[in-house]
Amino acid sequence: MTNQQMSKQVRGLTDEGSAPPRRSNLTRLLATEADIATSIARIAIGAVMFPHAAQKMFGWFGGGGFGGTVGFFESIGINALVAAIVIGAELFASLALLLGAGSRIAALAIAGVMIGAIAKVHGSNGFFMNWYGTQPGEGFEFHLLALGLAALIAIRGGGAFSIDRILINHRRAA
Repeated sequence: MTNQQMSKQVRGLTDEGSAPPRRSNLTRLLATEADIATSIARIAIGAVMFPHAAQKMFGWFGGGGFGGTVGFFESIGINALVAAIVIGAELFASLALLLGAGSRIAALAIAGVMIGAIAKVHGSNGFFMNWYGTQPGEGFEFHLLALGLAALIAIRGGGAFSIDRILINHRRAA
């Protein structure tokens, strides 16, 4: 590479001397590689989080439903509006992750829910899940795994087989 080519590269210029086209914020937000491993992580966290969200919103899978969940949140000092936001975030983010639509935002929403769950409920119960029923509640090991998957998706995007990737490819083709 010549000194002139290196200088252009450092300044972000093309061989023609002009700056490359800037990517929009939406393009940066949705950009993702055709990475199957990232898709597996995204679908796994969406599939695990959706039943938990359905318990809270609809009362499915033995959950308390919206009213019961809001009541529980209020009993631990979280007001009803924040409870509703958390329930909605968990439900819509899990669905978005399953589809790969707005994957980075959905992953950040799940991360926020997990951090809140550790801080308000599970952190005081220690690290381990309550496999043998010998501790007062569930620990936060599950939440750390979810945070790890959410971080991966927030950094890498939705991966292959995502609506994000389809939209980006469509934008590039247009």
